[in-house]
This record gives sequence, structure tokens and C-alpha cells, in this order.
Amino acid sequence: MKKLTLTLAVVFLTTVSIMPAHSTMKKLAQTGLQFLKVDMSARAAAMGGAYLLVGKGANAMLYNPAGLAKMTTSFDFFASQTQWLGDIKYNAVGLAKNMQNWGSVGISAIYCDYGTIEGTQVSSNAQGYIETGNVDVGAFTVGLSYAKELTNKFSVGGQVKWVSQHLGESMLNDSSTVKNRVSGVAYDFGTIFYPGFKSFRFGMSIRNFSSELKYQQEGFQLPLTFSIGIAMDVLDFLGEHNDALTIAIDALHPRDYSERLHFGAEYLFRNMFALRAGYKMNYDEENLTLGIGFNYKVGGVSLKIDYAYASFGVFSSVNRFSVGFAF
Repeated sequence: MKKLTLTLAVVFLTTVSIMPAHSTMKKLAQTGLQFLKVDMSARAAAMGGAYLLVGKGANAMLYNPAGLAKMTTSFDFFASQTQWLGDIKYNAVGLAKNMQNWGSVGISAIYCDYGTIEGTQVSSNAQGYIETGNVDVGAFTVGLSYAKELTNKFSVGGQVKWVSQHLGESMLNDSSTVKNRVSGVAYDFGTIFYPGFKSFRFGMSIRNFSSELKYQQEGFQLPLTFSIGIAMDVLDFLGEHNDALTIAIDALHPRDYSERLHFGAEYLFRNMFALRAGYKMNYDEENLTLGIGFNYKVGGVSLKIDYAYASFGVFSSVNRFSVGFAF
């Protein structure tokens, strides 16, 4: 086990050290269904997306399903909305159940609301086109997750999900129409390992592994992403404490871009109020993130409200809201 710990630590440090050398290798336009890369959890987004080893409830399914194995409650539920660019909204929900020695299971779903898009068709009139009504566009994914602690130090988890996207209809030269719709199965897998040094842990995840999808003629892949990370409550060095200051670092190797780094921090006061901040490296527009969170217990039920702000360069900002409960 010590050899495994040393090996994984070396892999993480090596990945981080070589990232600047590859920062110019931007593998653009390599994947589709880009909504699968967007942070859906307000808590995770506020920490700069450095959530690989932080989530321990239903929202962990969207980052590292192994986090389900660390649930401390019987049920955990969350719902969130991301107010994305161009009036696009992403809505996500998740429900997880702790089955004790049998592990934990969960179900999650994401629905993409692309708003109203007016369809047009080439015409010989003065405008050069005619309106054909609203275009039916949208996307969604539904996933089933399972996670289990193999030992008190090592957890694994996986998710199988159905992904789908429809982008309206296209008219061919013979005036016939064809529906632009794709769907398929994708898989996520993750691990978390506690080597035994206070709350320090590290792990990895592989997200959006699938076969090629195709609309008409050109095929494309999903945004496959391999991530490794480390996290720790640094207040552990002070001995017993009622608060927590979690620091997390994730290194990402995406299929459609060069390597990236996510940094995140969360200060939790008396398990009731949280201040969060994060930073994303090697993004064209995204960088600084901030957020707050509230936990309040009522009759054995823990209520959670989270908000995240993300700077988006010339596109202003993105806001996220999450609510949830656990018992």
C-alpha cells in the first residue's frame, strides 16, 4: 500500500509539473455535448471545480462517483441551476442512498434549457429568408451510480449514464427533413484513497467514456476527461477543531484541450456557514470563482443552500444556485 501511495503521488506531481509545457497544445473542436463539462454544483463551482475529492453526497456523482461511499447520512438530495451564457440554463438533480455495508447508490439527471431559437429558411424575398418557427433543441443525461468502501482507506465508484441531445431538424436538397438527434451510453469511474496522514487524500476519475456518436456523417466523441487530485483539511495540523479549511487541487487531462489545473478552498464554520473560493488555470475565459453556503438542521434533517459566482472574462459572469437536504 505504501508503494501505491508513493506511485500515485509521483504521478500527480509529474502531471502538474509538465502542464505548462503543454499549455499551447489546444485540441479544439474534438468533442460534442459540451454541457457534460460544465460545473453543475454551486459548491463545486465556487471551489473552482476542484471537487474530485471533496464531494461526499449526491452531487459527488457529477465529479467522482467514489465520493458516494463517504456518505454519513442515510439519504442525500440536491438540485441546482446554472445560469449559463446566452440565456442557457442547466438544471441538475441527484438523490443518493447510503446502504451501509452494501455501499451507496444514486441517481442523477441534467437537463439543458437552450431557450427559444427561431428557425429560418433561405428565401428569395427581400430579407433573404423566412421564419419557420421555433427550433426544438435541448439535451439531457440520466445516470445511475454505485460506490463502496473496499477498506477504511480506499473507495471506488462508477456511473453509467444515458446522454442525449437534439438540435432541431435540417432540410435537405430534396426538401426532405432529417432530425439532428444523438444519444448513447457513457461511463464514469473514480477512486479515493486516504493514506493515513490526517485527512489527506488523493484519487482519480475518468468521466464521459463512450463510443463515438454521429449526427449525419461526421462522428465525434464525448468530452472524455481524466483527473487526479489531492485534498486536505489543513486545520488538522491544529489538533481538535470545530471548523474546517479544506484545500483541494485537481489536475485535468481533457480530450479536447490542453491540461488544466483547478484550485479550491472552503472554510466551514461550525458546520453551518461556508466561504469558498477557487481558481481555474489554462482557460480562455474562466478563472476566479467565489461562493457561500449555509447548512441548517431541523428535526434531524440538514438543509443546504449554496451559491457560486464565476468570472467569465468578456462574457461577464455565471451564477449558480443549489439547494438540498440530507437525513
